[in-house]
Amino acid sequence: MIPLRDSVKSRTFPIVNITIIVLNLLVYLREVTIEPYRLNQVFYAFGLVPAEVLNTLFTGAPLTPVLVSFVTSMFIHGGWLHVIGNMLFLWVFGDNIEDRLGHLKYLLFYLAVGVVGGLAHIISNPVSTVPVVGASGAVAGVLGAYIIAFPRSRILALVPILIIFTLMEIPAVVFIALWFVLQLFNGVASLGGAANTVAYWAHIGGFVMGAILIKTMAPRIVKGYYRP
Repeated sequence: MIPLRDSVKSRTFPIVNITIIVLNLLVYLREVTIEPYRLNQVFYAFGLVPAEVLNTLFTGAPLTPVLVSFVTSMFIHGGWLHVIGNMLFLWVFGDNIEDRLGHLKYLLFYLAVGVVGGLAHIISNPVSTVPVVGASGAVAGVLGAYIIAFPRSRILALVPILIIFTLMEIPAVVFIALWFVLQLFNGVASLGGAANTVAYWAHIGGFVMGAILIKTMAPRIVKGYYRP
């Protein structure tokens, strides 16, 4: 299912969400100008490599490069479908979470769920030497927050029926729950050694943390007004 828009209107301009989207797109446009061999080096330099993280912890090597890679990896993507898919989900769902949290809190939230997604992937595949790139863990955190904050929202989506895509309006709870179940199913399957190129446990970890953080970071609504 491909989300196009939701039914919740933001009260504020989502400057942080739009900035994140623009940065991701600009970085990807720069990526396509780099030769494949050099781009592979970029992935290893700025992506998150589980084995490298553990090696740093056990050997006492400087932590700064590894800590930085948790953030830089969120802004690098492995292909145009990867970046467009992530940014589309962020466009549809992120503005409402920024509206609920406020600009600064949303930025901290986004980075936090992305980092937790990276940690979840490392725990699930600690010896991997393949760099993880993409905003998927952070975007999953936004979805986790959205299902808690806006359960009654509806999502206009393109839904595949056989070989034809049809426009359908789907309750946000159903749309996001189906997405999460798919990630969980594939994540469990990957633990059995199934080959895949998707960091499903980064999605799962980011999603769960997003659902937790929105409960603690978001202001409460009292008689129709937001209160810290």
